[in-house]
Amino acid sequence: MYLFQQIEEVVLQYNDTRRAIGEFVLKEKSNLRQLSMNEVAKRTYTSKATLVRFAQTIGYSGWREFISAFMEEVLYEERSHAEIDPNFPFNEQDSYEMIANNIGVLQAESIKDTINLLDVNMLNQAVGIMTKSKAITLFCISPYIYLAEVFRRKMLTIGEIVEIANPLEASISTQVLTENDCAIVISYSGNNEILEPIVHISALKKRGVQIIGITSGGDNYIRKNVDCALTMSSRERLYSKISNFATEESVHFLLNVLFSCYFKQNYKVNIEHKIFNSKEIERQRFSTLNNINENP
Repeated sequence: MYLFQQIEEVVLQYNDTRRAIGEFVLKEKSNLRQLSMNEVAKRTYTSKATLVRFAQTIGYSGWREFISAFMEEVLYEERSHAEIDPNFPFNEQDSYEMIANNIGVLQAESIKDTINLLDVNMLNQAVGIMTKSKAITLFCISPYIYLAEVFRRKMLTIGEIVEIANPLEASISTQVLTENDCAIVISYSGNNEILEPIVHISALKKRGVQIIGITSGGDNYIRKNVDCALTMSSRERLYSKISNFATEESVHFLLNVLFSCYFKQNYKVNIEHKIFNSKEIERQRFSTLNNINENP
């Protein structure tokens, strides 16, 4: 998880001076270089000691260390500025044509960003884990659970049964997996171990289940506790946005890559299986349609 996402989490979790400081930092990120600690304290109606405690909440020893790291991230964000803002890709003045164009550009940028973030060694490891596993179960919540369903269907077309843990019964799914199985855990923040789906990682590890994580960039709980992690496009804010356009496209892309690499492991057999089944399904559809048609 990147630093600006950690700050957003603080804003969401706390209803005290930490929220006021976090909101100020996010709003004035481009101007923080020119502001002294005293000026920030004055404008947030806090104190220098409170600013230090805010920095410590996020894991820094003091305000100076925090600001240094944050400004590095701001500088990186400015240098790698995307053509379309992933959080607000359109506004109320835009025409329908402009909105369509912006969403198209944003989705393409999201995939390009995901490719740039892709660690091939991690991908090799993830595919190896899936190939050796008897069972594959995905742990995620909305909206990623719908993308997981598309992945499940693709795997089914080559004869591989993949389960999606129902968030209401995910604890049960956890208890039936063994060291011969693998779990794919999808979470953007990847950092709250008491909430779905991250809450199940500890139990999965105890049962020896190998875990593939799909999460945002930077350091977070998932990366520290899984066997390998793939990085989704991480330019979106946690809550200050219209929708999950970029992350949804990124996760969909990564799941397609996992399926394709898994498919490649047994390419000829999978092609034959896929074509044979497709023909059978279409033959059944054609037969059913003929039975429905009335004779003249």
